[in-house]
Amino acid sequence: MAVRTGNPDKNQALLDDISKAIIEQLQVDGRRSYAAIGKAVGLSEAAVRQRVQRLTDAGVMQVVAVTDPLELGFARQAMIGIKAEGALEPIADELAKMDEIEYVVITAGSFDLLAEVLCESDEHLLRVLSERIRAIEGVKVTETFVYLKLVKQTYSWGVR
Repeated sequence: MAVRTGNPDKNQALLDDISKAIIEQLQVDGRRSYAAIGKAVGLSEAAVRQRVQRLTDAGVMQVVAVTDPLELGFARQAMIGIKAEGALEPIADELAKMDEIEYVVITAGSFDLLAEVLCESDEHLLRVLSERIRAIEGVKVTETFVYLKLVKQTYSWGVR
């Protein structure tokens, strides 16, 4: 599970033009070798390895396999809008502990939090909603948006 723990101000020092170029290379192909990245950005393989390690240790990036949930047996995917009262961070922390929840954000607008959930079936989704999410102290209202078709999913937004 990726939980944001990085320090954006501190991490800016890590993000020089070469580090950004390394990130862009990995966004195109996360399996690209350090030697190939080094050739593209003008560094040695060892220097690329060190920079990638620093960037991952600092929480700036992670290199993971992106899978198709349907192919892995998760037949039901949904976004859950949550209205809450009281402090939002403790609710977000409880949501983040759930294996079924892939994504949690605190938001402004109609909902206080959004959580993306992957479940094996409608029954599984119902259990997660009824027995776990709605049982969290401070959760007042949930609205579930069941995904019918995933049209676009990308992780290659580049660097600034």
